[in-house]
Amino acid sequence: MSADKRPQIKNEEQYEALKEQGYSKEKAARIANTPDHVAGKKGGAAPPYEEWTREELYEKAREIGLSGISKLRKNELIERLRNH
Repeated sequence: MSADKRPQIKNEEQYEALKEQGYSKEKAARIANTPDHVAGKKGGAAPPYEEWTREELYEKAREIGLSGISKLRKNELIERLRNH
């Protein structure tokens, strides 16, 4: 697909490289669209997922649209959130 059909992709070369590595379209686009001044910085002030309750993790997963999560354990929710 050409760049003119995907104007939301800011770094097309990086996007294509990530797709070749097996990243999903969504995740590759997020990474390729990250501004240079933000890239490589650690996350915000939120505590690590390991400190969240299972219910908090579940709500976060629902908020970002993950499906098939209702019966997942805490560690499984953490994995899905980190790898979506």
